[in-house]
Amino acid sequence: MTRTPFAVTRSTLFVPATRPDLVEKVGRSGADVVVLDLEDTVPPPAKAGARSALPALIDLLTSLATGTRMVRVNAPDSPWIGADLDALAAGALAGLDGLVVPKVDGPGSLDQLTKLADRAGLPELPILAGIESAQGVSQVEAIAPRVAAVYFGAEDFAADMRGRRTSHNTEVLYARSRVALAARVAEIPALDQVFFDVGDEAGFRREAGAARDLGYSGKMCLNPRQVRWSNEMWTPTPAETDWAVRAIAAYDEVTTRGEGVAFVDGRLIDLPVIRLARAVLAAAPRVTTEEQGA
Repeated sequence: MTRTPFAVTRSTLFVPATRPDLVEKVGRSGADVVVLDLEDTVPPPAKAGARSALPALIDLLTSLATGTRMVRVNAPDSPWIGADLDALAAGALAGLDGLVVPKVDGPGSLDQLTKLADRAGLPELPILAGIESAQGVSQVEAIAPRVAAVYFGAEDFAADMRGRRTSHNTEVLYARSRVALAARVAEIPALDQVFFDVGDEAGFRREAGAARDLGYSGKMCLNPRQVRWSNEMWTPTPAETDWAVRAIAAYDEVTTRGEGVAFVDGRLIDLPVIRLARAVLAAAPRVTTEEQGA
């Protein structure tokens, strides 16, 4: 499996491969990553038809000049994964940037996927691995160095723990934090859990803000409205960018004089703060021309 980095991961939007009527809308949504789904949103009787539709749907997304284009296959231990990979090898690869692999429980899941991909004659592709179980979280430090990105699936994790899912997310805080930490150590993006109430903008933004605070680089989305909210949450505001520029300038000035700290707006600026400021500026160019004019 290759580890080609994703360009931008503020928003990852899923669309069932059984819904060609939605694909053009999704392709024009502004999502940084678009995923054609063969897994949870496609019932078993419809999976064969969804696989057959992939080449045309990927061609459509390519024509729309979307960002990163991926397919979510079924889990490595599912009865459908072999047919998914065979379908991709048979002609659905053109325009595809990688695979989303759900329910990765450890290195063994990746080994199984590699064997099946080799058998199907698939070339190596970047993998976005789903960490969605107690076993997956416990093994995430061994998973992250082998993939291009990870996502945390809170609903499946809570169900596996036999816990109770709540809106305050306390029950998944440890796992959510551990996935983000493992991704940072491996220097790959981590994508945050799905927010299921698609009409609750304030709730989405609260959860996305907490995810950004934890170090996540974007969020998985269920519809185009969430894409806009997620893109905004992971794009530095003008005030954040202005502060970062002033902080770096002040720090450069004091270090030139042989000093170690500066103050901006009453806040002490030292090297750790400068690292944060540089991260803000690195994220700022992600804003597209269309978003600037919106």
